[in-house]
Amino acid sequence: MKRWIWVVTMTVLLCWTPATAISAEPAAGQPLPDFSLAVPKDAGMRNYLGLSGGATFRIAEIKAQAVVIEIFSMYCPYCQKEAPVVNELYRKIEGGPLKGKVKLVGIGVGNSPFEVETFRKKYAIPFPLFPDGDFTIHRLVGEVRTPFFIVLKSQPSAAPKVVHAKLGAFESVDAFLNFVAESAEIR
Repeated sequence: MKRWIWVVTMTVLLCWTPATAISAEPAAGQPLPDFSLAVPKDAGMRNYLGLSGGATFRIAEIKAQAVVIEIFSMYCPYCQKEAPVVNELYRKIEGGPLKGKVKLVGIGVGNSPFEVETFRKKYAIPFPLFPDGDFTIHRLVGEVRTPFFIVLKSQPSAAPKVVHAKLGAFESVDAFLNFVAESAEIR
């Protein structure tokens, strides 16, 4: 019972913190803070990310020219509302010229593996989602509110570089994809 109250409280803070709150969120031109994620058990998800094995991986190991990270919480009503739009983003990436060049992942802040899986099933999320139950990654990316999108450009032998970071929904899937391709200099 106490965990549920704590999770709801943290979700409210994530979604409704005043816009004047001070944070060190990712900024364009900066490297992504270093963190590891568990390699997905699902072979399709491993294949999508271009991972061959191991227990953990870093974002830099994803085989793509650009990676879009959605920071979400299953309890955030804005994340729930945005889920179909993000699914459309995934479908347009996979069904168009950016397939294999842009990958999409989600990180559920304050969410356990069970909560992330519940969100995946409820909203039919087709791309990899990862739990951040202890808020470790959330702290590394400046304790941003949700949903928050980070667009990364892959760099050989260096941490991925942030080319865009934004709180909230994007206005148009097509415009956002064009922006991702241009910002990450995808050919």
